[in-house]
This record gives sequence, structure tokens and C-alpha cells, in this order.
Amino acid sequence: MIYMRALYFICFAGIIMLGCSCSYKQNQVLFEKRAATVDTISQTATTVSYQIQPQDILQIRNLQSLRYIVDEMPVSATSGSSNNAASQGQTFQVEEDGTVALPAIGHVQVAGLTRTQATKLIEDLYRKSLLKDPIIELKVVNLKVTLLGEVKAPGNFPIVKDNTTLVEIIGQAGGLTPAANEKNIKIIRGKGKVQHVTEIDLSNLNSLSDPRSILQNGDIIYIAQNKRAIRTDNLQNFNTWIQPTLLLLNTALLIFTLGRR
Repeated sequence: MIYMRALYFICFAGIIMLGCSCSYKQNQVLFEKRAATVDTISQTATTVSYQIQPQDILQIRNLQSLRYIVDEMPVSATSGSSNNAASQGQTFQVEEDGTVALPAIGHVQVAGLTRTQATKLIEDLYRKSLLKDPIIELKVVNLKVTLLGEVKAPGNFPIVKDNTTLVEIIGQAGGLTPAANEKNIKIIRGKGKVQHVTEIDLSNLNSLSDPRSILQNGDIIYIAQNKRAIRTDNLQNFNTWIQPTLLLLNTALLIFTLGRR
């Protein structure tokens, strides 16, 4: 009788552990707490516009024309891909000396300038030498961040506009998974051995106006698992070895019980 009770107890314990491993509830809370005022947050960081660097790839087009920067440049009317490329603009690489070679105006020093400053400079140069009232659009198309961890689609994401925020990139990745720790999202920034880690709490509404959440080229964003997900994983790992052990014990007890009859 004692052995039968032990058998029932072991079976019951196994069922309980299996049930615990399967239970999971998403309790993410985004943008609700107000742990600090916007003024307090804004004093901890300042927004710095990206400055163009050598090896950057610039996409430039004249919004006054569907053609390339210079209206006289030929565009094939029979090639759909050529027309699409023209509408998107040409791409130009910034050389090691910080200049970019542009049609008709030659080398222009752009390294160290923000996107807005470089746009104005190129507009002025084309206005003086070739085009009437050009409206230049300039994008730095090689900028990107890397998003890792508990998001639905991790990977590399381009920074296509100034002041791209953490929330926007997470949105592009499909949002957080149920296992994500929304209270401690790490932004790793720096080069070589010098790395700076910024922690953002997305459960705090003021994180939306936190200037530290504005991303820069080369940032690595890591979203770890929350405690609930870690506990669930630990239980699942525990079950991977406890289940065979319980099965072996149950079998041994059953054989022993039948042998005593």
C-alpha cells in the first residue's frame, strides 16, 4: 500500500510540473508608468545629428525633375528599371578625402556635414552652376542598426530618416514577443573596445520622449527575456530530464508492486 501511494504521488508531481511548464501569461506593460519627468530625462542626453563620413553612400535626386540630378542626363524610356532608378535618385560614395563626385559640379566636400547641411550645400552649388531652383533630396542609405533578442523579426534595419527612434525600429521588426523584457532594453553603442550601454524602460511613458532612444548608425539593440519566460524555459529544461526519470521510477515501482503480490 505504501508503494502504491508513492507511485501515485510521483505521478501527481509529474503532472503538476508539466502543467506549470505549459502555463504562460503575457503581462507586458508598455508606456504606462511615469517614473521620471520629461525634463529630468532630457538633461541626461542630447540629440546629435549624424555627420556624413567617408565611405558613406549618398542617394541624391532633384525633386524638380523625374530624371537624375542633372536634367540633361539621358534616361531610357524603354527600360522600366532605369525609370525606377531615376525616380529614386543616383547613389554616390563619399571618398576617403571626404568629398563626393557629383555630375557637372565635381567634387564636393561633405564629410562632417549633417544631411541637412549637405543638402543645402549641393542645392546652392547646382543653383549657381546649372539648375534653376533645384530641390535636392539627400539620403544616407548605408546607415543601419542591428536588433537582436525578443522581437518577432530580428535583423539589420536601415535608418532612413533623421531621429529614428527605438520604438520605430521595434515596430519595423513586428513588435516585441510575449517573452520580451520591456523594462530593460539595451542599446549598445561605440567602436572597438569603447562601448556604452544605454538601458531604456518601455513600460515608462516618458521613454517616448527620451533622447537616448534616438538611434545612431551601428547601434546594437538587445531585448532579453523577461523573468516569466526564463522561469518557463527553466521548467521546460527541468522536464527534459525529469520526465524520463519519473517514467523509469514509475516503471520500477510498478514492477516492484506487482512482484510483491
